[in-house]
Amino acid sequence: MTRQLLVQRPKNMHELRPYLKLVKQINDLEDTYRQYSDEQLKSKTEQFKQRLANGETIHDLAVEAFATVREASSRVLGLRHFNVQLLSGLVLLHRNVAEMNTGEGKTLVASLPSYLVALEGKGVHIVTVNDYLAKRDKELIGQIHEFLGLTVGLTIADMTNSEKKAAYNCDITYGVGTEFGFDYLRDNLVSSLEEKVQRPYHYALIDEIDSVLIDEAKTPLIIAGKDMPSGRLYKVCAFAIKSLKPDDDYTVDQELKVVNFTEEGIAKCEKVFGIGNLFDLEHSSLFHALLQSLRAHVLYERDVDYIVDDGEIKLIDMNTGRIMEGRSLTDGLHQAIESKEGLENTEENKTFASITIQNYFRMYPSLGGMTGTAKTEEEEFRKVYGMDVVRIPTNKENRRIDYPDLVFLTREGKYRYLVKEVKKRHEKGQPLLIGTTSILRSEEISDLLKEEKLEHVVLNAKSAEQEAEVISLAGQKGRITIATNMAGRGTDIILGEGVAELGGLHVIGTERNESERIDNQLKGRAARQGDPGSSVFIISLEDTLFQRYAAEELERLKPKLKVNGDGLITSPSIHKFVEKIQRISEGFHFQFREYNLKLENVLNQQREVIYEFRNKIISAENVLSFLKKQVETIPVEMIETFCDVEWVLEDLDLEKLAAQLNKVLIFDVSFEEDAFSSVEDIKQAIQPTIDAHFRQLRAFYDDERLQSAVRGVSLYVIDNLWKSHLETMAQFKEGIGIRQYKQEDPVQQFEREGFILFEALFSKIKYRISEHINQFIRELMQQEEEIEQ
Repeated sequence: MTRQLLVQRPKNMHELRPYLKLVKQINDLEDTYRQYSDEQLKSKTEQFKQRLANGETIHDLAVEAFATVREASSRVLGLRHFNVQLLSGLVLLHRNVAEMNTGEGKTLVASLPSYLVALEGKGVHIVTVNDYLAKRDKELIGQIHEFLGLTVGLTIADMTNSEKKAAYNCDITYGVGTEFGFDYLRDNLVSSLEEKVQRPYHYALIDEIDSVLIDEAKTPLIIAGKDMPSGRLYKVCAFAIKSLKPDDDYTVDQELKVVNFTEEGIAKCEKVFGIGNLFDLEHSSLFHALLQSLRAHVLYERDVDYIVDDGEIKLIDMNTGRIMEGRSLTDGLHQAIESKEGLENTEENKTFASITIQNYFRMYPSLGGMTGTAKTEEEEFRKVYGMDVVRIPTNKENRRIDYPDLVFLTREGKYRYLVKEVKKRHEKGQPLLIGTTSILRSEEISDLLKEEKLEHVVLNAKSAEQEAEVISLAGQKGRITIATNMAGRGTDIILGEGVAELGGLHVIGTERNESERIDNQLKGRAARQGDPGSSVFIISLEDTLFQRYAAEELERLKPKLKVNGDGLITSPSIHKFVEKIQRISEGFHFQFREYNLKLENVLNQQREVIYEFRNKIISAENVLSFLKKQVETIPVEMIETFCDVEWVLEDLDLEKLAAQLNKVLIFDVSFEEDAFSSVEDIKQAIQPTIDAHFRQLRAFYDDERLQSAVRGVSLYVIDNLWKSHLETMAQFKEGIGIRQYKQEDPVQQFEREGFILFEALFSKIKYRISEHINQFIRELMQQEEEIEQ
């Protein structure tokens, strides 16, 4: 059976065998389905829906549904699914990651499981890495689904609420992962059910799943609002930081991305600002601004982490090399970078809502994903998302030649050899794709090629608009393309005429990335669909990977290395060293994501409680009745707290207690006795007033004006206090990694203290809502009195 279905026997045959049986059954139906008229083929959709309604499952329908989509694709697009694409579709249906080589047709694969799951009527989200691919795939694959009677939508930034709502109400919705996440956050900031755009989650199919779930895991999605301007403060801090010296005045941990002032650095800052103690509470804003300015100067590099474009700081996605349009850093860090670059300060952003990509996609009951590079991260996919990685064999034999790394002692030696290699291959007309890790490096290499009069194209965050076109032409004869990590994922490189005879596309990596997976993505640009191609990494020990993770080890290693006249290291052990340092880097990043997720899970639990409470207020038929149950314990809690603080009962300031209770009770409290012998006596004395308060509240249940006002003010209270809580938790999270606890796990400390902070938040929310309800009802009662008089 394998010989008939696949070009060669894969190593993971045992894993694929159950799926291959189904592929054979799909193939057996092909001749029959080819005989159907268009109307007969289209009618399959309603038949499948009816069978699902009668109790069958999507897995019962998989063979027939896939055969239907394959035939529809042949008719509508002229594209017939290969056996390996059917195989991949079945793997995705079972909540797995399908690892498919570049050029194997992942876009067409998505049409199979998305059609079948969409028949359940609960919505399917197809996630891509950028807007261009989302639009392209929706327009292309959407034709198949629409032919079969399904609706297809697209969610992108700048759409109106009604447009987004229409897109999410479609059977299948395309979009970028971050936009799906932002729509979720926005849905939890609305003040009515009608404003929400998303339906409950069902199934997400993620293209380039490693990029979405692993590379973007470090960057939370944040919806922020503007705060009071503090530009002058950051400008002064930028001036102060420039006078500080590394090691003497501050320390840097490049691995952890952490900076700290030394005692000498603190003393210098105190002298600049003319203050006695920078750690005094009154100087906390200044200390925070100084720390952010230090981060901006030491950890953020121009043309690596950001670019300056038309007087604006634009952030670069370190994994893709793309500009993150519309994204800015929060908590003053963006303003600190602006001041560093001498730009006008924008208003500071404060977080209103946030979620990590990890926790967003974990809300989907079912996930599937595709990528060319996932096996190296199999443990993380299984541990975090409960997904297995299944390697899919190629449709045609892979002919790519991967040459061993060429490792040079210095960057200068590496560049000299690189230019010679480019000239040699360019002279015979072979197309070259040169991969770099940053804009800075891509421009350095571009300058070297210009000196040699070698015509080339540079693709980085500054030229991203032409990305798809530049990459699609990279396989043409004589073409030289320099690209940062973005390298046009999702766009095929098709070889020009006569290029196959020259050896196909040759890919040169100029640095090893911090993950082998990113290197494999670059190599995967060559030799698609059985084409010839080759790859090589030309690197140096001065590259970022080695400087960041092996600086000390390199000093010990260098004297032992054999080096030829070109500066090329000839010691065979160098390859094991490179591999070892990359494993260290990967291990560190995995541990960091795992640690970060544990901290984020604490906040995620809190977010779920707040959003559930908020949604109940929005959807409650009678919001006063709902809130009564939430706030009815507030007066008693206030008495307990007051007595706990003013702990000597004989000395209690009863007038002060009465004044506090009057803020949440409709009828004024007054104490007939001068003192009480127990807290229970105080509660008993006040109980008649509390009972009268809630009786009066019930009398207003049908007042629509009060219902509307209370609903609106409750959401306002929740949103504002949640925003402050997020800020507090962010500062706590920031400090917890560098605070030293006595033999205590920082995650447990974060959980415990986070729980205490959250309990206080919820009590405060209920108290504030009680205050507003009381104020509204007192005003209404006064109005009624005036009307009667």
